[in-house]
Amino acid sequence: MTTEGRVAIVTGGSRGIGRGISLALAKAGADVAICFRRDEDAAKSTVAEIEAMGRKAAAFPADVTDYEKVKEAVAKAVDTFGRIDILVNNAGIASRGQHIADTDIEEMHRVMNIHVFGAFHFVQSVLPHMRKQERGDIHFISSLAAAQCAAGHGPYATAKAALEAFAKVLAKEELPNNIRVNAIALGLVETEMGTRLVKATTGQSIKDIAGGMPFQRVCQPADVGDLCAFLRSDEGGYISGHVISLDGGMVGLL
Repeated sequence: MTTEGRVAIVTGGSRGIGRGISLALAKAGADVAICFRRDEDAAKSTVAEIEAMGRKAAAFPADVTDYEKVKEAVAKAVDTFGRIDILVNNAGIASRGQHIADTDIEEMHRVMNIHVFGAFHFVQSVLPHMRKQERGDIHFISSLAAAQCAAGHGPYATAKAALEAFAKVLAKEELPNNIRVNAIALGLVETEMGTRLVKATTGQSIKDIAGGMPFQRVCQPADVGDLCAFLRSDEGGYISGHVISLDGGMVGLL
């Protein structure tokens, strides 16, 4: 399972799930362009880890909601690496957990702008470069929240559902260009965001609930990265247009 000689762009790639994806793709042989919004130190640290593996890496600041900044970051990545083969739309935020009737319109715009329009900006910026390659792969990081539609998850569930529809449409449109498109719907993952979620909803630490999770552990960012690497590999070359749940078989956690 290899991505040898390929170049990946990972949005939100410096921390949490994005970091796990960046490292897994590098481990599989890819060079990685990390796009980040604020935490430059974390981005530099992840770049250093990738370079220690013998792969090339670089970090580019980009607010995914700013189309011009996204185009600028993609152009810099192409100048640096010469090509783009893989795009992972991972950048995202949590919502404030209010019912729809109590949700500020600014909150709805904030969540949709980052999850949906952020991905749209990167897809449009990357496609002209990706279509030049023999093969392209685009991954959208989604959530089980899109299918569960739990009360209090209106903006987040709506944004992730839109993202999954976007991925399915794009898969059909880009099939003639040999570009594979899939979404990965996650349950709980052990990140800063996941840790805060568990604390807020259960009062426990994320370590405390591991025994009740599938296989007695919480999903790790590396698990997400390994799935991305598989989908990009020759072994995953016939998979496109799907929403793949990565939850250890435990539906209904969130």
